[in-house]
Amino acid sequence: LQIVLKSIIKAMVPLLQIGLLLFFAILMFAIIGLEFYYGKLHLTCYTNNTAAEPLELQFPCGTREPARRCPNGTVCQYWIGPNAGITQFDNILFALLTVFQCITMEGWTTILYNTNDALGATWNWLYFIPLIIIGSFFVLNLVLGVLSGEFAKERERVENRRSFLKLRRQQQIERELNGYRAWIDKAEEVMLLEENKNAGEKSALDVLRRATIKKGRMEMMHTESSDDHYTEISSVGSPLARTSIKSTKLLESSSYFRRKERMLRISIRHMVKSHAFYWIILSLVALNTVCVAIVHYDQPLWLTNFLYYAEFTFLGLFLSEMFLKMYGCGLRLYFHSSFNCFDCGVIIGSIFDVVWTMIRPETSFGISVLRALRLLRIFKVTK
Repeated sequence: LQIVLKSIIKAMVPLLQIGLLLFFAILMFAIIGLEFYYGKLHLTCYTNNTAAEPLELQFPCGTREPARRCPNGTVCQYWIGPNAGITQFDNILFALLTVFQCITMEGWTTILYNTNDALGATWNWLYFIPLIIIGSFFVLNLVLGVLSGEFAKERERVENRRSFLKLRRQQQIERELNGYRAWIDKAEEVMLLEENKNAGEKSALDVLRRATIKKGRMEMMHTESSDDHYTEISSVGSPLARTSIKSTKLLESSSYFRRKERMLRISIRHMVKSHAFYWIILSLVALNTVCVAIVHYDQPLWLTNFLYYAEFTFLGLFLSEMFLKMYGCGLRLYFHSSFNCFDCGVIIGSIFDVVWTMIRPETSFGISVLRALRLLRIFKVTK
């Protein structure tokens, strides 16, 4: 029990990090669902008479293919939605609740069938299958993985401590035994010396022989020192060749502009690698996330216009950031980072989405969902 409690306490910090990852995953899928399904689950079939009563088995319907059509004698009209209007994607709060219900795998197939009835079953699996795989099978199981890992570490730590204490006890016993044996040996030597002293055995001292044989000193060797050193100095005094005054001012001006351009590139490189620029970009990503998340069903016209122009503003800012990084760091260093490659792909996809919306405003293939993928930039905070 002590091992279990210690492993749970030590797993709190990794569990908080996994909780942050789970929140970002739910938020990303909620915004994607908001882009796809807001306002799509509010139609069902009513009887085509004066009473206009709903059918006994209510299901979302649509007026165009490939949505589910109402049977004969009924008409598709407004409905509060499935589960008394709780299971929906009309705003970010209900979308978060619906996505959380899906990753718990509690009735997610019913939500899938409702969206199939409202929009058709052609492309809905591209949203729900990754949601279940990433959210349920992967992220939620990370919690169990962290707990089991911490439990294994704590159990291994306890076993190592036990083995260490056992080994230290054995070493202590061996040291005590070796000390006892050394004491016995020393006692035997002392007893032997006492016996030799009593016997009167005297050892004669050896006469020290001093060898005083020294060789004569070595003869002094006379080194002849030559005092005359002649150094010949050859003076190369050839005058500098005059450069031709024909040097062009064009080369001087080009070197000047090249030097200024290099200084500008270095200053931009320092700017894009600074912490202030990093947090400014993350703040812009957070504002863009808020603008994407506040989209809801039956929103006022002023909010729609504001979000439309805000999309162009954020797209221009992110495009400027990409060009600054490409110029300051160079193309090779820029595309060496996988996050920069992802940002470039998202910006190109966003430009295509904006151009497609301007050309075909009535037709939507869900390409605008690429805007929600910018949320993945916030994962830089968790690095």
